Amino acid sequence: MRRLSLVLLAFIALAPGLRADGPSRVIISVKDQKLMLMGNGTRLATYPISTSKFGVGDNWGRMTTPLGFLQVAEKIGDHAPVGAVFRNRRFTGEILQPNAPGRDPVITRIIWLKGLEASNAHAFSRCIYIHGTPEEKTIGRPASYGCIRMKSRDVTELYAQLPIGALVEIVNDKLPKIPKAPSGATFALEQRNPEPKAEPEPKAEPEPKAEPEPKAKPEPKVEPKTVAEAPVAPVEKPVKKPVRKNLKEQPHFGRSA
Repeated sequence: MRRLSLVLLAFIALAPGLRADGPSRVIISVKDQKLMLMGNGTRLATYPISTSKFGVGDNWGRMTTPLGFLQVAEKIGDHAPVGAVFRNRRFTGEILQPNAPGRDPVITRIIWLKGLEASNAHAFSRCIYIHGTPEEKTIGRPASYGCIRMKSRDVTELYAQLPIGALVEIVNDKLPKIPKAPSGATFALEQRNPEPKAEPEPKAEPEPKAEPEPKAKPEPKVEPKTVAEAPVAPVEKPVKKPVRKNLKEQPHFGRSA
């Protein structure tokens, strides 16, 4: 308990600084019944709203709107159709038109708030939202049961520009006079742009190497077809006939018998 008290005191001590320098934050005036969206110290937009018809406060069992510094804890309803009905923060599938008779549910978008001070420490557990309502005819005067009601079109725009963690200040007084932001300025989700890094100098591309000439493909060798060889007849050797010499023709040497 002591630790929780110290944390809350720290937030209270930081509150003035957060109020002055928040890059994206909301101020809600109970007296004016208006909500002002700010960005970098300028006024981005102002919307009519409806706070509790039971007054202000944060006591258990009292349907009142808390005052002080709060923070966006959760966002519910991304891409839900306008007029989407939520029950226990779940889309039921039903869609209501503005000023539908006899109906007063939470519709279109839910921005769930968490208290940062002792005076609003129960806001989250009490389910204090900024949300859409079908009873748009009551916007501009206190008519809710503790939450901050908005027209569906307005809460859709606010939802798109308010990041989780953004500060929400609810005051009894009138809205402060803040200079208007330049036309067209938005702070969608407040994403910081990274510092541009120096791009490395492009490296010179290497010269393309000459491609070698394609080698001629060797012609496929044609293997000779084997032909069955005809049997070779054996060659007959010529037979030498004895030569009979004519004795008469032969010369005589020496004496005769």
